[in-house]
Amino acid sequence: MIKHKGFPSRMPGTDFQFTVRHKKKNPPAIISRKRRFDAPVIYRRVDSMFLKCLITYFGKNPFVRGNLDSGRLGWLWEREIVRGDDEFNPSDYDAKLKINFESVKENYPELI
Repeated sequence: MIKHKGFPSRMPGTDFQFTVRHKKKNPPAIISRKRRFDAPVIYRRVDSMFLKCLITYFGKNPFVRGNLDSGRLGWLWEREIVRGDDEFNPSDYDAKLKINFESVKENYPELI
């Protein structure tokens, strides 16, 4: 599992994690999740900060999932974060991902 050195491990001052420390034998799959309209505001802030960190760290380049938290990726999956190649496996630490900047402009315009 690739560890993204310098990538924030969590949102400062909270317990919302962005990365995992240890490799699991069977990595959890990235599953698309959608926030309810009445979800607490802090959840949207965490998603926004995580996405901002991804944009700052990786830019427009495809990247490997590595130690990025699958649950946190799931809140942006298939919208702001998409598969990076045709041979994608959602349960693989080596899966390639990329940022969908069109969706970011639409849903998180403050980040562009």
